[in-house]
Amino acid sequence: MAVLKFRVSWEEDDAIYRDVLVKHTQNFQDLHFIILKAFEFDQKHDATFYRSNDTWQRGREISKEVYDRTYKVAPLLMEETTIGSEIIDTNQHFIYEYDFVKSWSFLIQLIQVVKNADADMTLEYPLVSRIEGVGPMQYGTKGLLGEKFADIEEKYDLNEAAEGFGEEGEEDAHASDDRENTSDDGGDDGEEDADASDDGGDDDSEDDNKQDNESGSGFFEGEAF
Repeated sequence: MAVLKFRVSWEEDDAIYRDVLVKHTQNFQDLHFIILKAFEFDQKHDATFYRSNDTWQRGREISKEVYDRTYKVAPLLMEETTIGSEIIDTNQHFIYEYDFVKSWSFLIQLIQVVKNADADMTLEYPLVSRIEGVGPMQYGTKGLLGEKFADIEEKYDLNEAAEGFGEEGEEDAHASDDRENTSDDGGDDGEEDADASDDGGDDDSEDDNKQDNESGSGFFEGEAF
């Protein structure tokens, strides 16, 4: 028995990859599940492997099931096909496609064969041995944020809060108008005070004139892949 190490790279960016270890006696369904786990994808969608070569051409399929579509050659089934039976050379390539609607594609390359004597048989295979790069988000951020924002909007009722702010502003405006009206009503008293002041101002003016004439001086206050 041998342990096979595969490098699984995201087709759109080969700097994002996961190394996975599987026993050569395990089947492609095991490889299918460990890839999904490595990239944190769910298991809800259809999937298939393709035999491939150094130029990443797609050959015969090793599929999750036989789908309702035209095949050049009938596909092998994942759960019936061992990984070791499909290893032709030490640089074997496969292509993995998940979710045929979104068409997530990953490039798989055999990078190491660990013989039984050197393999750690205390580990539970398959497993992820290395993670490089931030993997793609299966459903993106829009759907996740949308649900959370809807909950926040419902909890705090943002629309109602916006309307309440407008009403509060109107109340402040009405209060300001009332204060202005009050100040207008008191204007007559102010005029009466002014008249009284004018009546009593003649005597003071005469005294000031006398002082100015006597002193002969006066001043003005300035306003300050």
